[in-house]
Amino acid sequence: MKFKKENLAAWRSLLCAGAAAIAMLPGLASAAALEQFKTFVATTKSAQGEFSQRLVKADKEGKARVSQESTGTFIFARPGKFIWVYQKPYEQVLQADGEKLYIYDKDLNQVTVKKLGNALGSSPAAILFGSNDLEKNFVLKEAGSKDGMEWLQATPMAKDTTFEQIGIGLKNGVPLAMELRDSFGQVSILTFRKFEKNPPLKPGQFKFVPPKGADVFEQ
Repeated sequence: MKFKKENLAAWRSLLCAGAAAIAMLPGLASAAALEQFKTFVATTKSAQGEFSQRLVKADKEGKARVSQESTGTFIFARPGKFIWVYQKPYEQVLQADGEKLYIYDKDLNQVTVKKLGNALGSSPAAILFGSNDLEKNFVLKEAGSKDGMEWLQATPMAKDTTFEQIGIGLKNGVPLAMELRDSFGQVSILTFRKFEKNPPLKPGQFKFVPPKGADVFEQ
């Protein structure tokens, strides 16, 4: 249960302190990260795929250790609509319909409902699910090459966000990774795969229907 609480706390930071999508875009293999990212944002209205998420902490000796890891699937439509599903090691669903955020814990059969409002703002979630005006909330700059990707550094303009710095790794016009660094020295690493750009969406795709018998709590 500890894992689930930490996972949820990380997501609350993403949304209240405030997946990514993809298509192979020709001619962008060697382009600078900022150019690739702007093209990606401008051409990606929705996407679906799979993700893995790792939380890296420093041990007593100062060495980086993976303290937890999870995997799952996502689908999103800009702005503010998404379904982010943790499948392993525990099942949880975070879903937003553009107005409210629903957090479903399968083990407890419990749903927590929050207003989405302007929560995306200057959070990392805004990069994935928000509107296209990222430069209103972030300072963007090139961060060089690493692990076969061109990296973009995004620094929130707001001073009250959980994350101090966000790294976005791109290749061929595709965001393949994100590194979220907080003020406690922890790093959350997201990697994305099997992206489908602008897939067909069903009517009411992001409407949340509480599972039968689930307890629903409004916050």
